[in-house]
Amino acid sequence: MRMRRILGLALAAATLAGVSAVGAVSAGAASSPNISRDDCTAVGGQIVARPYSGYVCALPDGTAQAIT
Repeated sequence: MRMRRILGLALAAATLAGVSAVGAVSAGAASSPNISRDDCTAVGGQIVARPYSGYVCALPDGTAQAIT
């Protein structure tokens, strides 16, 4: 019985660590990447100057991405 409990805890810890790693990778992939001026205009976006933060690409779907 004790061995089964230890194996269960080890499996739970490994599963939790795996889920945390997948969540971190997914969060990194979901963050908005930078876009170039040419790419911005090619997808129908507009280049907008923001005070003290440089230029961003305002995309047609309402999102904004930093311009590299």
